Amino acid sequence: MGERILDACCGSRMFWFDKQNKDVTYMDIREEDTELCDGRKLIVAPDVVADFRDMPFKDESFYMVVFDPPHLVRAGENSWLAKKYGQLNEATWRMDLMQGFDECMRVLKPNGTLIFKWNEDQISLKEVLDCFGQQPLFGDKRSKTHWLVFMK
Repeated sequence: MGERILDACCGSRMFWFDKQNKDVTYMDIREEDTELCDGRKLIVAPDVVADFRDMPFKDESFYMVVFDPPHLVRAGENSWLAKKYGQLNEATWRMDLMQGFDECMRVLKPNGTLIFKWNEDQISLKEVLDCFGQQPLFGDKRSKTHWLVFMK
């Protein structure tokens, strides 16, 4: 496992150029090995199976944390969208994301970088940032999918 970077919700590692990067610890709450409706294989195989709201790492463990939590609250439990991206609980998503953000900050080293990815298909970026109580340093504000940077 990597010791420098944590991907706290790795899923199938879709945006990674090197899906086996030796500097990254890939974590997810689930494991999947299935075929999607279009015939593509979906594999979620984290190094660590754990919940982003309660990470099994010591304080200040990583130089960088990537936090790309599920962004859907209405996808259908067995839908391909839920399988591919995961799903938040509609009743608790605010508290879940707040706890996840706090955990990401806890495991970051001082001056560490948190990369946050969000798609506002169902929940606006403003609503999510209100949960964090901290504004990002910079990021993309124009598209539907946002990449934002925070620093501890």
